[in-house]
Amino acid sequence: MKELITAIVQALVDVPEEVQIKEVVGEHAHVLELRVAKEDLGKVIGKGGAHASAIRTLMAATSGKEKKRYILEIIED
Repeated sequence: MKELITAIVQALVDVPEEVQIKEVVGEHAHVLELRVAKEDLGKVIGKGGAHASAIRTLMAATSGKEKKRYILEIIED
């Protein structure tokens, strides 16, 4: 999952080398903490949250196969 989200986000941003994803494994869900360059934050979220919503939809679709629940958190530094 982490690799999928990394590939998608790196395609959206201007500074792909600053994309960092940290996976926090919990009891009921896995949380993916996404950090990008400050100037790329808007590109990842998208207008009205469209890009973030689409990424979360893809996560939900692929997580069904893995029988795990994933949560995407976009961290603003």
